[in-house]
Amino acid sequence: MTRSPKALDQDPDPTTPFGHVDGEPAKMSHRQVMVALSGILLGMFVSILATSVVSSSLPKIISSLNGTQSAFTWVVTATLLTTTISTPIWGKLADLVNRKTLIQIALVITVLSAAAAGFAQSTGTLILFRAFQGIGAGGLTALATVLIADIISPRERGKYMGLMGGIMAVGMVGGPLLGGALTDTVGWRWNFFVGIPFAIAAIITLQRTLRLPAMPRVRVRLDYWGALLISVGISGLLLWITFAGNNFDWASWQSFSMAGGSLVVLGLAIWVESRVEAPIIPLTLFRNRTFVLAVIGSAAVGVALFGASVFLSQYMQVSRGKSATVSGLLTIPMIIGNLIASMGAGALITRTGRYKKFLIVGAIALVAGLGLMGTIDYHTNMTVIGVYMFIVGIGMGMLMQNLILAAQNTFAPSEMGTGTAAIAFFRTLGGAIGVSVLGAILGSRITSEITHGLGDLGIDGGALSGGTIPDVNTLPGPIKEVVEMAYGAGVAEIFLIAAPIAIIALIAVIFLKEIPLGNMSGVEKRLEEMALAEALAVAQESAGMSSFDEGIEALITAPDDDELESAVR
Repeated sequence: MTRSPKALDQDPDPTTPFGHVDGEPAKMSHRQVMVALSGILLGMFVSILATSVVSSSLPKIISSLNGTQSAFTWVVTATLLTTTISTPIWGKLADLVNRKTLIQIALVITVLSAAAAGFAQSTGTLILFRAFQGIGAGGLTALATVLIADIISPRERGKYMGLMGGIMAVGMVGGPLLGGALTDTVGWRWNFFVGIPFAIAAIITLQRTLRLPAMPRVRVRLDYWGALLISVGISGLLLWITFAGNNFDWASWQSFSMAGGSLVVLGLAIWVESRVEAPIIPLTLFRNRTFVLAVIGSAAVGVALFGASVFLSQYMQVSRGKSATVSGLLTIPMIIGNLIASMGAGALITRTGRYKKFLIVGAIALVAGLGLMGTIDYHTNMTVIGVYMFIVGIGMGMLMQNLILAAQNTFAPSEMGTGTAAIAFFRTLGGAIGVSVLGAILGSRITSEITHGLGDLGIDGGALSGGTIPDVNTLPGPIKEVVEMAYGAGVAEIFLIAAPIAIIALIAVIFLKEIPLGNMSGVEKRLEEMALAEALAVAQESAGMSSFDEGIEALITAPDDDELESAVR
């Protein structure tokens, strides 16, 4: 049962890093990691591109489909909602079946639904296909980080997670730029078609480069009731947040029915999760302090970041009169800040093995950046806004991936998929709630400002105060200024609301206990557990023992197996 030193020193094929010594784990070289990582990062890029490509074009898309502010919010919220609901399901599947196949399925769903959205003739159809797109995005969100944990140890993971953050930053800046250019030249529908060749390339690359060892086959036990109840409960809450204050009063029987019913359903979901054999979100995870704080921090970041930044394109195009292309270009400072912070902090974490100080600095930067963005109006100098966005980007880059790294460092191999997906679930849930709540606040503030401003001019607001997003370049001068002022004030207000929410993330990371980063990848841990289980079974059989404790004692007292003794203890 002792491992062969000669076998461990073999130089394997770079595309098959784990399967070269009869299932024994071996450290991967940087080249092997990059080969295996290439398809994962390309898949992540496809997900980011499919989501971000419409961000700079969305005001024009909604305007061309005669949509309202509510439709604008729901095009974003629908994707976040289905991403939120599907992420823990993908995570559970990742602990049960082949992860490589799952990520390829997620890629296919993402791009086919995005392409279908390109043929939408109404905002309702667009929202529907964006919802399907979120299902694929949920898979990519959960699986990409899990696969990175499979092949890279926590101690080395920082620099590679930083690389992932860099890819995300490229997708976030490249998406709006590409989407804006396509919208201004060949039409907004090409925003949804452009991701297809990237997705095909990602599927082929994953098939050729990602090699994971065969793991024991397990009986798939999916918690259907838990998935259904979580989906219904979360959907009900988001629908309530969206409609309350517009279709009915916050303090009304409709409001109490929707909110109360959703909370009852979520209570039932918690009851189910505490009793089923394989819960979607195991409640035992909440005994892990690092996981709980990472969830709180990620949810707060989701509310503050997604909820505020998604409306930047409206500020740029409606309040400042910029084109879709220019709107995308003007977000570059935030992406550069993200790129520098994620890659720089990741490299330093790998070098030093310390991550908490970067989380604290990132949270402070996020709070400061959002607060500064809350001071802008419709004529603030664009250079000043660029500096504020850069600070927000610094906060994003230091927080997003490293919160996951801190939590993954504490997970057992059997928890990696569900634990990682659960953090992504709460982050996306925070984003969905943030978009819904802040979108409702923005719509109310804009309507109020436009009605008041036009009233001062002696003009009936009409359609302009009814929620439809206007094309400011077609409006007469005085009315145009009223609209620009309204959108500037509204967007600034939601950034001001987001800043104190980000303080919650700062508090969470302050209380986070820094645990030394491990030196074994997820696959290495799983293979070692398999080897230990096999050795235990052999010891029990050879010694005629029937109990688990007797088998453990036999292994510990074996004179020629110091390594297994250490692992067992």
